[in-house]
Amino acid sequence: MTDKYAVIGNPIDFSKSPFIHMNFAKSTAQDIEYTKILGPLDGFKETVDRFRSEGGQGINITAPFKLDAFQYATKRSPAAELAGAANALRFSGDEVMAENFDGVGLVRDVVHNLKHALEGKRVLLLGAGGAARGALLPFLEQGPELLVIANRTSSKAEELKGIADKKKTARTDVKALAFSELTGMQFDVVFNATSASLRNELPAIPATVFGSESLAYELAYAKGLTPFLRLAQSAGVRHLADGVGMLAEQAAEAFAWWRGIRPDTREVIRELTVPLV
Repeated sequence: MTDKYAVIGNPIDFSKSPFIHMNFAKSTAQDIEYTKILGPLDGFKETVDRFRSEGGQGINITAPFKLDAFQYATKRSPAAELAGAANALRFSGDEVMAENFDGVGLVRDVVHNLKHALEGKRVLLLGAGGAARGALLPFLEQGPELLVIANRTSSKAEELKGIADKKKTARTDVKALAFSELTGMQFDVVFNATSASLRNELPAIPATVFGSESLAYELAYAKGLTPFLRLAQSAGVRHLADGVGMLAEQAAEAFAWWRGIRPDTREVIRELTVPLV
């Protein structure tokens, strides 16, 4: 019997999740159906209830429903609790388990695919919203020497630092700064988790945060050379990446959580990669 999965969002036409998960299903010989659901902005619960009643076993969540999914769940993983949001649900009878694989997918892409270790490194995380919250615990588990959380205003960054201070080990120093306080600092890895690139804008950061051997990582994907990546390139950075690998890796984590087998992501990443030019 074919098992049913889906992704829900609004809008949803852009989603690559059906392509990714059906590729995974083929490569792992799993008998599944995976569809897109356009969720009404005020009808998340009713839409997911209907999907479950029709035999749905799990669902991925994209904007703007990650908070709704978190609230819908009856049980939540530590990653989902920390992020305050869920990007995957699994159904078992009356139980609804929530997970958030964004952060672990990001770290796997950086460490496994791009071969950039975070352990002992100086890491800059730009932004203090949901994407940054989701990355916090996986980053800390890698043991960077320094993790700076920077935001346009430092108050939201301070909130994340408060969470990080409870989770970090003694080997990691965590700081919260406003963008304007980054002058004179340089980092091994710089992540743009702000929404600026979605508006084709640049976070107000100095180019001096990059060294020539730094990795500049844009969490948005399929946008080509964003203003953030252009800034890094103009500063002499040779290692540029966008979020396509993160997308594939978080999907693989969800697939493994649902099906008990982790697919290889290389073909999906190759198919979805947009040249950074």
